[in-house]
Amino acid sequence: QVQLVSSGGGSVQAGGSLRLSCAYSGGTFSSYIMAWFRQAPGKEREFVAGISWSGSTTNYAGSVKGRFTVSRDNAKNTVYLQMNSLKPEDTAVYYCAARYSRNSAYVGRSIPSYEYWGQGTQVTVSS
Repeated sequence: QVQLVSSGGGSVQAGGSLRLSCAYSGGTFSSYIMAWFRQAPGKEREFVAGISWSGSTTNYAGSVKGRFTVSRDNAKNTVYLQMNSLKPEDTAVYYCAARYSRNSAYVGRSIPSYEYWGQGTQVTVSS
């Protein structure tokens, strides 16, 4: 059974940085696309960033491009989200998710396509 455990959230002032981590267990990590989504109070869950199994392809939401960086370490079964220049509108619960795929050229944004989800970690950015 695949399990995802995310960590690294917290409170930070605008302009600050945080790094989220998501530890994977229960399968072959290198067979999965990994992604981060977020959900702010009263809003729908949205795609933030994703990375192919090999790390060769990444995909970012326009609102975070240039500020956030997704990466993975297949030896450690962990995916990361480095968040810089944080803004109050980045405040949300952040979820990591996994989707089985060996296609290195594609990282999807569709929520239903992701099979496994972590428990979420809160990120709060104050102005």
